[in-house]
Amino acid sequence: MGRYSRLHRIRRMDPARDYAEILRLMSQYEFPWDYRQGVSVAFLRDYGVPRISVLLDRTQEFERAGQKRYDDTVLIGYEMAADGFDSERGRAAARHLNRIHGKYSIPNEDFRYVLATTVVGPKRWIDRYGWRPLCTQEVQALVEVGRKMASVMGIEGAPDTYEGFEALLDSYEERMFAYDPANRRVANATFRVMASWYPRPLRPLVARFSLALLDEPLLKALGFRPQPQWAQASASAALRLRARCVRRLPARPRRFPSRPQPRSYPFGWRLDDLGPHWARNRPLEPLPDESDGPEEGATPRQAAAPDSGGRTPAPGCRRQARNS
Repeated sequence: MGRYSRLHRIRRMDPARDYAEILRLMSQYEFPWDYRQGVSVAFLRDYGVPRISVLLDRTQEFERAGQKRYDDTVLIGYEMAADGFDSERGRAAARHLNRIHGKYSIPNEDFRYVLATTVVGPKRWIDRYGWRPLCTQEVQALVEVGRKMASVMGIEGAPDTYEGFEALLDSYEERMFAYDPANRRVANATFRVMASWYPRPLRPLVARFSLALLDEPLLKALGFRPQPQWAQASASAALRLRARCVRRLPARPRRFPSRPQPRSYPFGWRLDDLGPHWARNRPLEPLPDESDGPEEGATPRQAAAPDSGGRTPAPGCRRQARNS
């Protein structure tokens, strides 16, 4: 397969209909590492808002089990998208996510902002550091995914366009970014998790590298000083060099999609494992598009138990099962 073969395929697709497949191609084949980095930076932006970070800090989940909290966030998103957002697996994951959030009183504008970060964050990262910029169909697929997430989570006022999501994000941050000690505590806990993935001697360098990639308004809101110019230039140069190298590599083979490798679940996970332990004791509510009841003559859609798909094996376990 040629390096640009999937791009040619994506350009022939309709984002309004094929958004889930385009997202799969982007996140598992074209930009797996870059997409994850974009989403990770997007979550860091949430910590610049005291109203969000104070709630996260109060739960103490990042301090007590930061790696699990990170893995759970990635895996719930993966479960929603893996078989399509309208599949029973995807809808079960959406119900579980709503069950977790349902414990808290979260303003709609905060939900909408967090949603905007997951649309804008990956595009900004990939356009800057990816091996190629996103095409029009990929950008619109991110928008459609964001709108689908808004639908299943009951988030009102989701924009129709990427420009709308970007304007929403920028205007919200201009109003809401402010320093609070909780911002710094939650950010520090997250950086500790990210640094723990590397050998101990490299961790200070990884932390400085990560901070050098963040913009000044976010750093100020998190309570960190801007990094020296040489650190910012070095971090950007290293990522751009990586992009040039990746551009010259062959396309990822179809049989080797990039999938989550959660450190917290080396032997696989069930949907019920994801999120705080108390979540499984809360009732499952229908999704917003299920709450009005089925149309006359239609088969009612059952709210599946959160682990209805059975145990999802870790990638290594899948390979072992196939070979046995």
